[in-house]
Amino acid sequence: MRHSLRQFLRIWHIGVILKRYRLDELFNINRLPGPIRWVRVFMPRGKDVSGLPRGERLRLALQDLGPVYVKFGQILSTRRDLLPYDIAEELALLQDQVPPFPGEEARQIIEEALGEPVSEIFASFDTNPLASASIAQVHPATLHDGREAVVKVVRPGIGKQLRKDIDLLSAIARLAEKFMHNGANVQPLKVVREFETFVFDELDMQREASNASILRRNFKDSKDLYIPEVYWQWSTRRVMVMERVSGLPVGDIDNLKKHGVNLKKLARRGVRVFYTQVFRDNLFHADLHPGNILVDATDPDDPTYIAMDFGIVASLSTQDLYYIAENFKALFNQDYRRVAALHIEAGWVPETTRLEELEAATRSVGEPNFTRPLNEVSFGKVLFDLFQVAHRFQLTLQPQLLMLQKTLLNVEGLARQLDPELDIWGVAKPELETILREKHGLENVSHELLERLPGWLAQAPEIPGLVHDFLVKANAGQLLTRTTSEDAAKSRHEQRVSRNKVLQVLAGGSLSVPGAILTAMETGPWFLWGYSTPGVVLLVTGGWLIFKALRR
Repeated sequence: MRHSLRQFLRIWHIGVILKRYRLDELFNINRLPGPIRWVRVFMPRGKDVSGLPRGERLRLALQDLGPVYVKFGQILSTRRDLLPYDIAEELALLQDQVPPFPGEEARQIIEEALGEPVSEIFASFDTNPLASASIAQVHPATLHDGREAVVKVVRPGIGKQLRKDIDLLSAIARLAEKFMHNGANVQPLKVVREFETFVFDELDMQREASNASILRRNFKDSKDLYIPEVYWQWSTRRVMVMERVSGLPVGDIDNLKKHGVNLKKLARRGVRVFYTQVFRDNLFHADLHPGNILVDATDPDDPTYIAMDFGIVASLSTQDLYYIAENFKALFNQDYRRVAALHIEAGWVPETTRLEELEAATRSVGEPNFTRPLNEVSFGKVLFDLFQVAHRFQLTLQPQLLMLQKTLLNVEGLARQLDPELDIWGVAKPELETILREKHGLENVSHELLERLPGWLAQAPEIPGLVHDFLVKANAGQLLTRTTSEDAAKSRHEQRVSRNKVLQVLAGGSLSVPGAILTAMETGPWFLWGYSTPGVVLLVTGGWLIFKALRR
């Protein structure tokens, strides 16, 4: 009873705030149940905000509702495929501005998590936090060897609070899906489920520390990006200790100019960091707003980015990464037919989609941008518009792809802020081509094939039997189990793709196996050209065929 009363009061509070900011207008009032329509009459309206845009009203309402709802708005801003542009842009402005919890409480959490007094772990520990957000807050400290550090501590009780608020959000989402204008298309319940995944991942400091550690390894000795070191011996699920870094806020352009920072070089480096993280490493920082980025201006003419807060890091499947790279290259070359074909081949739109119609839709997005000066074109905006247009073809994308698009918009916005004349396309195209050329070069491909070869050889004896069974069933029509014409066409397409894969793997195996035998017979290292040249040619060619078949 007490729990139900608290939940009712919380819903009432939410309803009051929604009405205060006129957000009840987003709902179809006539479809609401009678009691709700009656109760809303008694809710206070508050000050008049009718002159404010709807996106700003929504942002202000989320800020009034508290930190969990602010975090929800931040995640919601990444779903630009579902939200109107004005609302997505406004929600992207949400920043965590949360009162800190007591420093002594943070000290107690640290001691419980690490199992020893703070005085034995640190030479000094400041109970006054450097920063406080919805999930955790950060305290400065000094290690006994003199190194400066920061200690990130998860808020006490935040897990339980999140659980309550997410359950409440789910209940609201069900109502919104039923009564909100266009609610079924926005899919609010699905968005809440995505938010639940992201936010509970952020509660795990070990996960965040792992993200930081891998990014640091990927950019070791890089002049483009610096990642602080994680001190693993003092990091747990509730506490993370890492190197303290200092720099100039990337959003403070006047201060950067005052220190003589080369803004043009810094802007180009920001674009390069994004493409390197995505297409070379397939691991990108997905929360790159100015509050998470500093600039090391020790050498103003050769500035370096410093990244912080690694709670939201994303990667793509091998297939999606391949198709995104190919889409980027096709867009750079204004090859709209290739873009359309890639969307169908990737399975982002149904296989029954007419190529010519999707090509025309893609052209309608690309051409208006290419006719503008290139320093005004946003590739992230083009990608966003492309996703929006493709929605009428039943576009289906994973959240990671939308995080990629949102991150690209952030990176481009930051780069343009640093250098308003920056030609994003002129910088991005050669960067992408260089990264892909190196990644798919002979050395990297040979290394990947060498790693996979033992597994392929171990499975080789089973392949003839599997191929025989597959072809027998295909010939007998046993693989066609669907009944509708659309499903049957899709099934036939899948069989053609599978059959082509099998034939390509067989062709690759027939070349790579004798190639491996020939190279194994040599005494020298096979990867040096001149040692069993025929074997190397057979191995690389066959392995490449297999590699291409398996990545599709």
